[in-house]
Amino acid sequence: MKRHFGSVIALALALALAMAAPATAQEVLQDNAEVAAMFAADQSQRMADTDDHEAAARADEQRRIRTRELFEAGELKTGTDYFGAAFIFQHGNEPRDYLLAHVLAVRAAALGHKDAEWIAAATLDRYLQSIGQPQIYGTQYRFPNEGGVTMEPYDRALLVDALRKASSAGDLAVQERKLAEYAKLVPPAEAGGDEAGSN
Repeated sequence: MKRHFGSVIALALALALAMAAPATAQEVLQDNAEVAAMFAADQSQRMADTDDHEAAARADEQRRIRTRELFEAGELKTGTDYFGAAFIFQHGNEPRDYLLAHVLAVRAAALGHKDAEWIAAATLDRYLQSIGQPQIYGTQYRFPNEGGVTMEPYDRALLVDALRKASSAGDLAVQERKLAEYAKLVPPAEAGGDEAGSN
């Protein structure tokens, strides 16, 4: 009987260790170095003062292509991987790019990335505006060709300020101040149709 009891204990311990293995494996996952490098290049490009917009667009496209390949191959594993990938697709040029960016951002948040809530909000706002619907968080500032700066279309009534602040989009008062600051910095003659408010 003692031998049988010892076997049961050993089996129980083996099962417990086997069940703990996935959690242990999750803890030792490494961030994808290639995604990290592409994210760094994406952000660096936003900070660079360049007039070669075609070259910048080509670089953005190449990063999206490669990130998509890594995504489809299952190479995005950590919150940081998904966070970087979300930004890369946020700088796409069509609604599908922005929608995928939103999905990637939500996954980053689910995996515990502490800064993912803002990019999740921004990608949703950008997707909504790209399909002719109003943004809901207030992350997108646009500079129309006719001049000035606008957040429209913007449905300010759907969410409450507490939710906007939780996503780091700022409450309505903060957004209005930011809008006024952009208006001072960008005279109508210099407006060019680009978007601000998303890195």
